[in-house]
Amino acid sequence: MNTPSNARSEIPNESKPAAPAATSPTRPFYWSVRRELWENRSIYMAPLIAAGVVLFGFAISAIGMPDRRRATLLLDPVQQRARIEIPYDVVAMMLMLTAFLVGVFYCLDALHGERRDRSILFWKSLPVSDLTTVLAKAIIPLVVLPLLTFAIIEATHFTTMLISTAVLLPSGLGSTTWTILPFFQMSVILIYGLVTMALWQAPLFGWLLLVSGWARRATFLWAVLPWLAVCAVEKIAFNTSYFAFMLGHRVTGSFEEAFVVVKYPHGAVVSMVDRLTQLDPVKFLSSPGLWIGLAFAAAFLTAAVRLRRYRGSL
Repeated sequence: MNTPSNARSEIPNESKPAAPAATSPTRPFYWSVRRELWENRSIYMAPLIAAGVVLFGFAISAIGMPDRRRATLLLDPVQQRARIEIPYDVVAMMLMLTAFLVGVFYCLDALHGERRDRSILFWKSLPVSDLTTVLAKAIIPLVVLPLLTFAIIEATHFTTMLISTAVLLPSGLGSTTWTILPFFQMSVILIYGLVTMALWQAPLFGWLLLVSGWARRATFLWAVLPWLAVCAVEKIAFNTSYFAFMLGHRVTGSFEEAFVVVKYPHGAVVSMVDRLTQLDPVKFLSSPGLWIGLAFAAAFLTAAVRLRRYRGSL
């Protein structure tokens, strides 16, 4: 007679539920930022196209460069550097302007677009908080675009140097660009300028995100018309333009706040920033306008988070 086997061995092992994998608290934020980059190709395509246009223009202007370089080398060292640096300054200014415009229109559509196409209903079903979503959108103009702009400007500068070297090499002037321009110093000035500009313009992008989450249509008009109305009332009532000056200073005033501005004679061909000693982070960080602006930016983003929490699709 067979001996009964152990009853314990005949009972199938009960599968235990697997413990949920630990999720990093920063993972939803990381993927939210990546989603913004996937859905908004203009964030990186517009600066790349602008860089291509500038490089095309520089390649055309390279015709006759050897003669111009010989004339430049007859000037004093300060003017030599200023003249050779002109195309590199143009590259930086064009790409910084492009990045600013991309940031403006991105913020205007960031919250309004998901309400318009009703994708907000899907995104709200995911375990991602409204705070994480809004901060991921704010990071784009404040961090991602400046870093991306810096990388594209550096790559464009390097390509410009290669083009100028190739054009000047047959004339024996190929090394003049490399020896005259302090490229490391230019890179430090550029990244400092981009960081200070992003911090100074933070309330502007915060306001645009707030309007994007509030307005039902015509986000650009709602973002601009209230400030134009205030400027018009001030001009008509008091014949002053203090508010308009304040708005303009908020858009373009980071240079005056973050650098030591040197006054040169009218018509002088010199670089706006030609040495590291013109960087003044102490003055910038001690500026009341910086901290007041950051406080307004935080208030605008807080309001945008609350609006996204309670507002649905259009």
